[in-house]
Amino acid sequence: MRISVSDAKAQLTELVRRAEAGEEVILTRHGQAAARLTPIRAEPDLKARRAILEAVRRDGAAKALPGPTAARSQDFLYDDDGVPG
Repeated sequence: MRISVSDAKAQLTELVRRAEAGEEVILTRHGQAAARLTPIRAEPDLKARRAILEAVRRDGAAKALPGPTAARSQDFLYDDDGVPG
C-alpha cells in the first residue's frame, strides 16, 4: 500500500498494525516513495541462540552414520593389483 506522509499522520496506528501483519506500507512525499514501514523482528538472546545451536548439533549427530574412512574412500578407483582401473 502507498500513502502520502500527510495522510499517514492521521492513520499511523492503523498503518503500524498493517505493517506488523506483514503488509508493505510505503510512505510517499510528492508522489515519490520516501519511507517504508516494516515490523521489527525480535533477535533471539544469547541463551536462545545457544539452545538452537545445541539442538542442531544433537540432530546432526543423531543422523550421522558410520561409513568408509577417508583412507579407503578412493579404493573403487583401483583394481586388486593397485593399478588405476
